[in-house]
Amino acid sequence: MPSTLTENVRKTVLENGLTVLTKEVHTAPVVTVQVWYKVGSRNEEPGVNGIAHQLEHLMFKGTQNRPIQFGRLFSALGSDSNAFTSYDQTAYYGTVERNKLKALLVLEADRMQNSQIEPEQLASEKRVVISELQGYENSPEYRLNRAVMQAVFPNHAYGLPVGGTKADVEKFEVEQVQKYYRNFYSPDNAVLVIVGDFQTGNTLETIKEVFGKLPRRQGAGGRGQGAGGAGEAGGEELISKCPIPHSPLPTPIVLREPGAGRLLQVVYPLPDANQPDVPMLDVMDYIFTEGRNSRLYQALVESGLASEVTASVTSLRESGWYEVLVTAGSKQDLKKIDSVLSSAIANVAEKGVTTEEVERAKTQLTADVILSNRDITSQAMRLGNDETTVGDYRYTDRYLAAVRLVKPTDVVAVINKYLTKESRTVGFFEPTQKQVTGVSDKPDSAQTTENFSPGVPVLPSEVAKYLPPVDLVTDTIAQVLPQEFKLTNGLRILLLPDRSTPTVTLSGYIQAGTEFDPENQAGLAAFVSENLLNGTTSKNVLTIAKVLAERGASLNFEVHREGVHIEGDSLAGDLPIILEILADVVKNSTFPAKELELHRQQTLTDLQLELDEPSEVARRIFVQSIYPKKHPLHTFPTEESLQQIQRQDVIDFKAKHYRPDTTVLALVGDFDLDKVRSLIQNEFGNWQVSGQAPTLKYPPVSMPEKIVSVNPVLPGKAQAVTYMGYTGINRYDPRFHAALVLNQILGGDTLSSRLGAEVRDRQGLSYGIYSYFHTGKNAGTFLIEMQTSPEDSSKAIASTRQILQQIHQQGVTALEVETAKRTLISNYNVSLANPEELTDRILMNEVYGLDKVELHSFTDKLQKVTFEQVNQAARELLHPDKIVVVTAGPSVLAEKSIR
Repeated sequence: MPSTLTENVRKTVLENGLTVLTKEVHTAPVVTVQVWYKVGSRNEEPGVNGIAHQLEHLMFKGTQNRPIQFGRLFSALGSDSNAFTSYDQTAYYGTVERNKLKALLVLEADRMQNSQIEPEQLASEKRVVISELQGYENSPEYRLNRAVMQAVFPNHAYGLPVGGTKADVEKFEVEQVQKYYRNFYSPDNAVLVIVGDFQTGNTLETIKEVFGKLPRRQGAGGRGQGAGGAGEAGGEELISKCPIPHSPLPTPIVLREPGAGRLLQVVYPLPDANQPDVPMLDVMDYIFTEGRNSRLYQALVESGLASEVTASVTSLRESGWYEVLVTAGSKQDLKKIDSVLSSAIANVAEKGVTTEEVERAKTQLTADVILSNRDITSQAMRLGNDETTVGDYRYTDRYLAAVRLVKPTDVVAVINKYLTKESRTVGFFEPTQKQVTGVSDKPDSAQTTENFSPGVPVLPSEVAKYLPPVDLVTDTIAQVLPQEFKLTNGLRILLLPDRSTPTVTLSGYIQAGTEFDPENQAGLAAFVSENLLNGTTSKNVLTIAKVLAERGASLNFEVHREGVHIEGDSLAGDLPIILEILADVVKNSTFPAKELELHRQQTLTDLQLELDEPSEVARRIFVQSIYPKKHPLHTFPTEESLQQIQRQDVIDFKAKHYRPDTTVLALVGDFDLDKVRSLIQNEFGNWQVSGQAPTLKYPPVSMPEKIVSVNPVLPGKAQAVTYMGYTGINRYDPRFHAALVLNQILGGDTLSSRLGAEVRDRQGLSYGIYSYFHTGKNAGTFLIEMQTSPEDSSKAIASTRQILQQIHQQGVTALEVETAKRTLISNYNVSLANPEELTDRILMNEVYGLDKVELHSFTDKLQKVTFEQVNQAARELLHPDKIVVVTAGPSVLAEKSIR
């Protein structure tokens, strides 16, 4: 275990007050640049709720010096960039190849001082924010949480939703947002974090040159200032008016609204992040809800009362809270669940916890922190969050040291201190009846009548004009390839040692996906993969869970269309444990009847909840509208198909499809090659197989003859979700690389693509719009996905089809092709610096039968794509008039004659 996460972090404060944190990590030629501002929804009050979030959106709209969407500049640099607003901070981050470090610094310094906040931009971005908020409104969990938090913090901004409310967002004026920007966006209220492959001395000189000339704020703006509120209040006063309601609500808050499942939420106020009780509270939380052996899982889920229980400790600058969320099992009563929950907590307070439980929780917690810091972006996030929340980037080191000292008596003490009946606020979500209706298969005329001319696409030459210069690359990247070997039973293994962190990442694949589901038993493949860990001939479900939990290791199976993906991670020394459990469950799983039945009930509850989500409903109907009955992709689980599955079916499917000769394992991490080879030989060498592996032939699917529109109605939803598309290409299609470049230009990025620039950025119709070519061994799907206000759906669909038409007929420009190629290549190189993405890439190259040098030759293939090939792909693969369009959402759509 590393002694500290921060041992080579350097803190520098410039004369203008900018705090700079630098950490050199030389494992890959990439670097992450993050700017954290010490302002968030904590600095708001009712009436201006959401102004920090609104400003975050406007920070991408360009500056006086660069009047261009910043998303286009980040995309042209190949930066994996984004931003978020939280309670205590707003952060902007980008990860790039190391030669682009200075360019990112120049862009961040520019928007720290010179952002353009104009009426027209605010108007379009307000629509985008409202679209985003409507997406949250679709979730019953979000609505319940908002009601409970307002009751917990009636007089503090932590009780307000971070993203704001529609009513407040609609009222924002340009002057308000500009004032807020001037008050809070300045070097003395910001932390710049750089982690990755750079030299500290040179980089600090560059930072002084780029940021050093920015002025401090004139008169420090405080809480609420610029948002029309009061000035700064002293720390003591803030904490004293903080969370604990003196008269908590004696009865639960009850929301009776459209939805699918019953939810119970309980929130207990806690102290701020700097208080010594926080590590003890986190250990308590792991004992309550982490894994199958946890106390609340045993009391609520194993008993069948709930299908899921989750919890989290939130520790912020001025306060905190412990939140427990329970999804009720089918037909279960919330009052009863609440009573069992309270009894379980009281029981722990009275009888205590075991040393074994505490040690296990401490190990899991510590391992989670280390495993979540494997990549440089996450390491920088940790530093930025610690410095802006508690004012000390070394906080996590202190915190982990404190976790190591937690004793069983400490856990009981914090339960008695904070989880009292008197302090809790309870919320119930009771769904009302809902009807889902559908309209289908009528040619759509309404959408072609309105003419939203997409206007001229922003010229790539404009982007080039505003891009800061990029350092020339003088060095080549060392290309390390995975070692490959195969057992006599056909199991294939790829190993890539990487000593950068004391961890191991495992990725695996078994050819046992949902494509093999029998029509009347859709969901069978998932039943098998999700029950593998529920017991073997030598270990029961709790023993397996305990062995992994005691090491803080994780192992998961997730079923996809063409295969089951295995994901595992652990600290380096615990790799033998992961391999032993993995081998045991794939060879010897027993599928106990009790566990299968419990899983069936949870799956039925999950299905009910999924069919209340517009995105899930739109996706299902979209796929079923493209692929005919009897096609492997047409079937989805239903209540009837899940009830059909018997234990013997599960055993038979596993015996038939789980075979070493259709299994691939990839490992990246801190290990010795020879030791791991012999470990794998010992664990998997005796996995036997007979006969040939089952295969499937996908029947060809024709394009729709015309526009097919379907509009399932989900009452009570605020936002609509649209899926548009048709059957696409497979991974081996000669146009594959050209299609990737075409897609990047069309909708690969919601801020810089043609669709993003028009539908989101110029018209403000969608919070997110993307296009994809999903490819596999078999033909995949081309799709465009977007979220809109219900009243904007037809307009957004019409604009989208026009852009498809424009590119199909007129093609794209040579400069767009070059920019897209550069972006894709940079993004790919950045992704390989993340162990999880690297392991997955190695794995899938093997699954698709590609040469192992594909790991590095992929970028050469992209580089060789020509302008002519991309335009040919546009003519052959984009079909604006033969497209399936599915929009799921509230019934206002039906009145708009989107059929």
